[in-house]
Amino acid sequence: MKASLLFLCASLVFGQTTRSTVTNGRVESRPFGGDLKQQIASNSPAWFGYVVTTTGRQHDGCCWGGEGQCCRLEDGNASGSTTVSAPNTPIPLEGSDRIAILVRVDNAGIGKIRTYSVLCPLEAGGLPFTWIENVPARASLAFLENAVHNNPNEHVADGAITAIAQHEDGEADTILTRLTQASQPEKIREKAVFWLGAARGPRGVLVLKQLLANDASEHIRDKAVFALSISKDPEGINAIIQAAKTDKSPHVRSQALFWLAQKAGKRAASTIVDAIQNDPDTHVKERAVFALSQLPKDEGIPKLIQVASDQRNPEVKKKAFFWLGQSGDPRALAFIESVLTK
Repeated sequence: MKASLLFLCASLVFGQTTRSTVTNGRVESRPFGGDLKQQIASNSPAWFGYVVTTTGRQHDGCCWGGEGQCCRLEDGNASGSTTVSAPNTPIPLEGSDRIAILVRVDNAGIGKIRTYSVLCPLEAGGLPFTWIENVPARASLAFLENAVHNNPNEHVADGAITAIAQHEDGEADTILTRLTQASQPEKIREKAVFWLGAARGPRGVLVLKQLLANDASEHIRDKAVFALSISKDPEGINAIIQAAKTDKSPHVRSQALFWLAQKAGKRAASTIVDAIQNDPDTHVKERAVFALSQLPKDEGIPKLIQVASDQRNPEVKKKAFFWLGQSGDPRALAFIESVLTK
């Protein structure tokens, strides 16, 4: 029985891409009735799913581990990453622009919300599984926003925000922006900020720039800097540079310098060096020195040597020598030797 289930998972993964294949569950389909909250309900444990268009082609939303696999929905693992191995099958290179949003419910209400590419075969653990057909994006987003606000389970809110961020519909940007407002709980704000950078492109960068400019919370501005660092929109680096230069918090300026170093490039290096020379806070200067140590060696080592040679602040100078010593680079070691043998 198990071998045949595994074969079915592997053989059906490419059979259709309009929705995920579900095995080991009592599967049925229903048309969208106008109210998802009313339709996604059950007195006993059950899964519901529907499909929406997403922001980009999904290649990695499954439980791939080098072989074709089925993702177990009932494994007790909140991440959903436990898998059942199946015979080796190729992964389609083109991906899919459709994503399955899955909701587990029982008489206590919503217990889990997960998202998978429709290329992912799912194993339902013997529970009823109902596909709701032709759900409009706006109905999905309204249902998910309601789940964020009205479910006491933090993991459910996280799953709902993740699902919101995957929608192609521009209303997702509006909802995520609302979820970043100061009136929202901090955990919700953090999650929304992350996905604005990770999935929402230019619109997400615009919202994050506004947060950096106006939000009173140092913690949220810090999270916004990280979200900008993972954005694929090139304008994100400009916002990080601005934060490194002008944010009122030394901590946020330091974090901006760190993430700039991970991006590398001449503009990043120039901003880091400028902070060492001109930032009024010694801690920020020290973090900038560390940021230099994170640059590619051909770019960072000469600048660290320059700081160690010219910097007047003894703490900053000491940090430059420390990171030169840690680098193991022959140029750094030769410089340190020359200083010690003078």
